[in-house]
Amino acid sequence: MRALDRKLLRDIATLKGQAAAIAMVIASGVMTLIISVTTYDALRLTQQRFYQDMHFAEVFAELKRAPESLVERLRETPGLNLVETRIRAPVRLEVPGFDDPVRGLLLSLPDGRQPALNRFHLREGDLPESGRSDQVVVSDAFAEAHGLRAGDALSVIIDGRLSRVRISGIVLSPEFVYQIAPTDLLPDYRRYAILWMNRRALARAYGMDGAFNSIVASLQAGASEAGVIDGLERALSPYGLVIAHGRDDLHSHRFLSDELQQLRAQAVILPGIFMLVSAFLLNIVMTRIIRTQREQIAVLKAFGYGNGTLAAHFGLLTGLIVLTGWLLGVVLGAWAASGLMTLYAEYFRFPEIRFRLQAWVMLLALGVAGAAALIGTGRAVWQAVAVPPAEAMRPAVPARFRRGWLERKLFGRLLDQPTRIIVRNLARQPLKSGLSVLGIAMSAGLLMMGTYQLDAVDHMIDTQYRLVNRMDVQLSFGNPVPTRVAGELRHLPGVTAVETHRSVPVRLIAGHRRYATAILGLDESPGLRQLLDARQRPQRLPPEGLLLTDYLARDLGLAVGDRVEVEVLEGPRRRVSIPLAGVVDEPIGVSAYMTRTALNRVMREGPAVNGAWLLIDQDQSQALFDSLWALPGVSSIGLISDAERGIREYMGDTVQMFALVFVLLAGSIAFAVVYNTARITFAERARDLATLEVLGHSRLAVSWILIGEIVILTLLAIPLGWAIGAGFCWAINHAFSMDLFRIPLLITPRAFAVAAGGVVVASSIASLMMARRLGRLDKVSVLKAVE
Repeated sequence: MRALDRKLLRDIATLKGQAAAIAMVIASGVMTLIISVTTYDALRLTQQRFYQDMHFAEVFAELKRAPESLVERLRETPGLNLVETRIRAPVRLEVPGFDDPVRGLLLSLPDGRQPALNRFHLREGDLPESGRSDQVVVSDAFAEAHGLRAGDALSVIIDGRLSRVRISGIVLSPEFVYQIAPTDLLPDYRRYAILWMNRRALARAYGMDGAFNSIVASLQAGASEAGVIDGLERALSPYGLVIAHGRDDLHSHRFLSDELQQLRAQAVILPGIFMLVSAFLLNIVMTRIIRTQREQIAVLKAFGYGNGTLAAHFGLLTGLIVLTGWLLGVVLGAWAASGLMTLYAEYFRFPEIRFRLQAWVMLLALGVAGAAALIGTGRAVWQAVAVPPAEAMRPAVPARFRRGWLERKLFGRLLDQPTRIIVRNLARQPLKSGLSVLGIAMSAGLLMMGTYQLDAVDHMIDTQYRLVNRMDVQLSFGNPVPTRVAGELRHLPGVTAVETHRSVPVRLIAGHRRYATAILGLDESPGLRQLLDARQRPQRLPPEGLLLTDYLARDLGLAVGDRVEVEVLEGPRRRVSIPLAGVVDEPIGVSAYMTRTALNRVMREGPAVNGAWLLIDQDQSQALFDSLWALPGVSSIGLISDAERGIREYMGDTVQMFALVFVLLAGSIAFAVVYNTARITFAERARDLATLEVLGHSRLAVSWILIGEIVILTLLAIPLGWAIGAGFCWAINHAFSMDLFRIPLLITPRAFAVAAGGVVVASSIASLMMARRLGRLDKVSVLKAVE
């Protein structure tokens, strides 16, 4: 076997450039697989461990007010294991040294001790002492954003009354792993806080002595979540039940689950594309090696080497390339996944995210890379070693050449001789030419897909915050108020426009499909919160009927004209049937819309609103905020500019950063494909090129025969690459659509330009390298070789 080993080393040395290019493609696929699978595994295991250790509740309910004596009856609900009541109070805060409005949620905890469900992980300090009404614990994210420590003081406005409290501890809670305000899409740790206070102290401050307005519960083994929720709804409906739901409808858990789903999709789609390209390249290279070594294989077989031994030899050659790419991909993937874990730790507040590159993940990556190599080379290797030695010693049957249709046309007769040589070579080997075009086109498609993600994310955010959300400030009121509040708000300093709305939590039901959301009651022609159609034109709300986000309508299986069962979750529980009058095209979030007057009729109330949007003069913003702080009915103040900044940062840190890395990887793949194609062409035509030079053709003319073929293949590949790229973009668009956001299927001219420019640059570099190699060609050695 030592002779085969020496041959293997010579082959590797000869193919080092091509082998390195293919290894880079494999490394790209392994890297994306390591990033996605490792990140997914780390987040999933961390989530499961934290939920289990902190006794995370499985069912949640919110209501207006119920007596504590109701608890015994609730414990009799079939399937319920543990049930714990508590108090929830929306609050506003004043943080020393921070002038912007801060809103928050204040929850009760058993006096001086951990709750039975949703326990705390203490980062610093301790729980409030029993009997103390001036101590709170705060969420780790809020404390970190403001540099707060145990012992610092805060001012909290509870039910319109100012209270001075001191931070006794800083905690993490499984209920708020992803800490987000009810009206927001992304966390804003500086302007939204979660706090906990002793039960008796909060009951006195919020007027809840002997009562509760929130429930958390766990289920018995094998119990039906839906059955338990139905039982709780029947028991709590007389007490102003707002909503009862499982974990899946909890904002924090849902967002984390969506992120895990997206990572799962990435682990399948992106590595699969890279491995498909690497299989294609390996097939081309191995087929070419076997074709040029046909006689060597025959001699080795004549000397007694068996089919299995020779197959193992070529398999080892492929394996060395795969192992090199796998090792590089594992190193780069582990490094990138570690950085991504640090980023996720900013958004998902766990005690720690344990990042480990586990053996099974590396073996999975090796298996996928090996499978791609086997698919790409297995058939070619076996066909080569299965040929009898006597037949293999015979030269290959010469190809039959004849004038092609292009040469017979006027255009063909106008071509010079070198160009005609290029055209003949391409036309007489259509399969080889087609595969080369396909390989270059796939690399162009990858470049197009990466650029699409960068452009589509920017367009999505611009649409949401330039066309849909045109307001500056968003207000929420603690309870519905008369519509005359709009006139009062217009007289505040700096306010230039006001629009009020009514928001009602509902559950939409279509057959067996359900979705919990809110109906927004708006003016018929809203100006600050526009509703867009598929062509991004503002829509008027119909006098009757419901508008749904198009994504939500598809999720519920609804078409315009269908009737939607709407279960109202505010006030007396009831169901109404409302026709779907149309859909709106929104890239971020999902919701339902009606005219405010129609929604007031559904609620059986007079003209009422519970929120407002303001357009303001930014120079008077501080005076406005001071005035809003003095209004006791305002429960929260949100700045749209902060929300936009937050989502841009999140998208830039996650989706766009991943897309940028993908573009760089796709660029390297484009070069690998073109370079391999050029090297194979050069190796196959070295004798012809040397012959032409010996016969007196200039170096420029001979170089054009080589480079011109690359140019024609590249030009043919660009339109096909655009088509393949559009397919890749469609797959990414459908795989990563979720109710939080939908990246639009918008392929900009820049994406087409980057795809074309990327392969043109790669082709130019490869052409220069081939021209340089042609200049160093040993014509005597090439011409002495057996034809």
